[in-house]
Amino acid sequence: MSICAILLAAGESSRMGTPKPLLEWFGAPLIQRQIEALLDAGVDEAFAVTGNAAEVVESALLANLPSVPMRDHVHFVRNTAFLTGKTTSVKAGLAALPPDVDAIVLLAVDQPRPSWLIRDVLESHQTNGALISSPFYDGHGGHPLVFDGSLLPDLLAITEEGQGVREVVQGNADGMNRLVVDTPLARLDMNTQEEADAARNLFPDPRAERI
Repeated sequence: MSICAILLAAGESSRMGTPKPLLEWFGAPLIQRQIEALLDAGVDEAFAVTGNAAEVVESALLANLPSVPMRDHVHFVRNTAFLTGKTTSVKAGLAALPPDVDAIVLLAVDQPRPSWLIRDVLESHQTNGALISSPFYDGHGGHPLVFDGSLLPDLLAITEEGQGVREVVQGNADGMNRLVVDTPLARLDMNTQEEADAARNLFPDPRAERI
């Protein structure tokens, strides 16, 4: 089974004050910790979509990945139109995927997730034969989103003027797999330094997971 992940890391990060992918996250750039979590969870290939400060972000990730084999599973996709909306980054990542991909994991760099949570969503997705899977916490959907590869054409057709990915999710509500979890980590989203500081207090040290 081929599992590919799209990590959205192209935004301006205007409220954070520094590029979010470069935010210090337990001794490494946030983008590195996110890539590690995705690959440790069972993702075969990770596609990082960059835009703002792309060269700096890509260099930081390549310089910090712990092993050469891991680098072989990381791919960069430049989105030069990132200022026009997140949908352009999603579609740039989707366009880089192999057409025979079995499952697509979608996650933003400012939504840190431990590898075990990503793995749980993936395993639930596969066990249930779902079209779309998502963790649910306290009655609300979280991330990552996992899509069956058969939805790739539908995802490639999304527009910024429409509802983006939400349009595909709503159009396939009957095939939605909601994995109920008991951790607020499923809904972490960081847009400011204050939110990042609060998230660090909730988040388990990813270095301990990798020992």
